Parts: sequence; C-alpha cells; structure tokens
Amino acid sequence: MGGRMEVALREKGRIIIPASIRKALGLREGDHLQLSVKGGAIILKLKRVVTSDDIKGIIGPAEVDLEEVENALGRDLS
Repeated sequence: MGGRMEVALREKGRIIIPASIRKALGLREGDHLQLSVKGGAIILKLKRVVTSDDIKGIIGPAEVDLEEVENALGRDLS
C-alpha cells in the first residue's frame, strides 16, 4: 500500500478512496471515518463501532437486577 495516490476533490467536497486502499484497510460501505487535520495533512481514521452483537457471548450470560437498571437510568421501568 506504500507510495502516493492522487484523488480529485469532487462536488460538495467528496473524494473517492481507491479500492486498493479500502481493501488494504478493510473499509466497507457504511463505515464511519474520523477526520482531523495535522500539520497541513488530512487524516482519516476508521471509527470502530462495537455493537452488542459483536460482543454477544464473550462474557457469558449476565444477570442484571431491574432496580440497578432503573437507578442507572434514573427512572422507574415498572
């Protein structure tokens, strides 16, 4: 993936990340990227989003007391 690639700035500031870069980084449609500027360069980082499905089964079944949930939420759920 080394070397430089050139992309064009399109309408509304859009750019296309070349397929070889998307593949090398494992980027997929719908992924969210964090954008920052450092030293005159634009830096894009994949924003990792972990869902409950991603971690389901890692720690095994968990028991939660409804009262603890209510206290955490600050309201009565019954």
